[in-house]
Amino acid sequence: MATPISLSLSSLPSKSQQLVRNERRMLAASDDGAMTKLIQSTHAPDGRFVDVKPILQVIDNVLHHIIPNIDHAMNGGTGHIDALDDRTNSYVIDGALDALAYIVHKICCEVSCKCSGGGDAHATTMGILNMLSNYSWDAKVVLTLAAFAVNFGEFWLIVQLCTSNSLAKSVALLKQLPDILEHSQTLKPHFDALNKLIDVTKCIVEFTELPSEFISIDVPPLSTAMAHIPTATYWIIWSVVACAAQIMGLVGMGHEFITSTSEAWELSSLAHKVSSIHEHLQSLLHICYQRIDEEKLMEAFEDFRRTIETPQMDNLKILLKIFRKEKLYYLLNPDKTKVLNDVLRRKQVLLLISDLDISQEEIRVLEALYKGERVSCELNYEILWLPIVDRSTWNDGYEQKFLSLQSIMPWYTVNHPFAIEPAVIKYIMEVWGFVKKPIAVTLDPKGKVLCPNALNMMWIWGNSAFPFSSEKEESFWKAEAWTLELLVDRLEPNLPTWVSQQKVVCFYGGVQMEWIESFTTATKGVAKALDIGLEMVYVGKNNAKERVKKITGLIKEKQLSHAWEDDNVWFFWNRLESMLYSKTQHGKTIENDAIKQEVMTMLAYDGSENGWAVFFSGSDEMVRANGDKVISSMESFDEWEKLAKQMGFIPALRKQLEGITDNHHCTRLILPENSGGIPERVQCAECGRPMEMYFMYRCCVE
Repeated sequence: MATPISLSLSSLPSKSQQLVRNERRMLAASDDGAMTKLIQSTHAPDGRFVDVKPILQVIDNVLHHIIPNIDHAMNGGTGHIDALDDRTNSYVIDGALDALAYIVHKICCEVSCKCSGGGDAHATTMGILNMLSNYSWDAKVVLTLAAFAVNFGEFWLIVQLCTSNSLAKSVALLKQLPDILEHSQTLKPHFDALNKLIDVTKCIVEFTELPSEFISIDVPPLSTAMAHIPTATYWIIWSVVACAAQIMGLVGMGHEFITSTSEAWELSSLAHKVSSIHEHLQSLLHICYQRIDEEKLMEAFEDFRRTIETPQMDNLKILLKIFRKEKLYYLLNPDKTKVLNDVLRRKQVLLLISDLDISQEEIRVLEALYKGERVSCELNYEILWLPIVDRSTWNDGYEQKFLSLQSIMPWYTVNHPFAIEPAVIKYIMEVWGFVKKPIAVTLDPKGKVLCPNALNMMWIWGNSAFPFSSEKEESFWKAEAWTLELLVDRLEPNLPTWVSQQKVVCFYGGVQMEWIESFTTATKGVAKALDIGLEMVYVGKNNAKERVKKITGLIKEKQLSHAWEDDNVWFFWNRLESMLYSKTQHGKTIENDAIKQEVMTMLAYDGSENGWAVFFSGSDEMVRANGDKVISSMESFDEWEKLAKQMGFIPALRKQLEGITDNHHCTRLILPENSGGIPERVQCAECGRPMEMYFMYRCCVE
């Protein structure tokens, strides 16, 4: 870019000096209250409508085509006119511009006359505002830019054609343009500023097109934005006047004008002002669009709520509303073939909702229910995976993770997480309560929600809980008691044999290897002394996969006891959590529900770093304790050996544990946030006192 030749202010004629002072004063004062009122006083719209977008497209075609090619034109190149779209052509051909041609011509004359006569920019700007008083703010700026585009376009047509067209060359000679061309690069910053004027004008037009059904002009943020439009209009027109003055100067004064104006106009201040206006309007426009998106989201949210809460003929309408209308809402079936949603019509559907951190264990256990028991029992339900993701942080890594999970799921899946309607995601999180832990919402063949989370009952009772309704869940609980079968389910294949052999079965957990060795050794010694059958099973610790795997290896190596593999460990603890959430969903408390109390005790044991143990004899005789108490009892067996031989192992152990006082203990209950809700009141598993609630944030399960 060529450097402007600078002149001192004193070298300008006295009239020019006065204009400079006036313009600098207006630069400083144009945003104060008095100036805003002055601008507003020119505004008296009469309701006439001007479709500004086609006109703006023509202006854009003129200015944005010429400006980037100034250098090319100076070197004798020829310009090229971009084709206008059909709508603009139709607008022009139909004569819609006829009614505006007169006012555009008047503005052209006003600008030419005032700039030629040395008028100041403020006076000219106010004159144009008064001339356009009956028009809307967006029409004022577009019509002013249209007038400038006429003058600017005519000027640059001569510049572009003067080297190849004799008529243009003659006109250029009369206007002394050839001499000016040598210094035309000095004006490039002024013409570059026109790009910003177009951007600001587009902003103003966008404000007028915002949908009134989603945002009101009378309240923020749109009312705030509209309050800034008059000042922005003033500055756009002033900038147009300034650029027009440059062209008039080129035609009339030549190189002298370029030199003096580069100092007088203070281009940097003007450019900064226009840029600031644009940034401010853009930020307000962004806020408006956010508000519109929020209102649209709420409208779609309420529409989905009404649909899913209204009885339907079948489930198809609900399934269609889950997916975005502008997207191709196909699914992948279990064979990974593309199918449409209607393949699930009139079927019972479990909407499996999770993020991309759903565990492999969860998928494998659910797969066993879906592909095994479901098929053998001829149960007519399908699973559809709806992954909930953060679109703002989506990247190739997440894309690959999604595709990897999709490939191993043997049920229906969405083609892409973004296909899910945002309003449905909002409903899933706010009404169905999805946060992090996967849930499965049951839809019957007519689309009625039977249960907001069927996974709880699936983990507890498997496919026997079909059709996975809240009523079926409640009926199952009425028939349940805290037994060995409920705790372990089918996780231990040897359990029926051990029970039939009347053995004492001990399940224990923790991650302290020293305690495990001491406990298993001492307990085996007690069983040998009493001559009773004993089987011990290590069930690990929740969310400590790697540590449990290491300890399991050591237990097997040293033949301390039986030990479960990863999937069984995960399923055991997940079932306990599911029992807690299921009980909470049905309004049960630890005061009125023995099963919930036992479940919370087991989860509290797992929350500590110490070990724990629970002993069963038969299916219902049971005793439990934390690691310190139980190992203390085993190591002091001589104190209660006689009692054990009289009463039996479990009754005697229970009596011994009751006699151990624990003056200090710290019990923790760690629960993931889930749709079942977190209990408001939790009793300590050791002393029965209410536990204090804290928040723990954890990103790593190890």
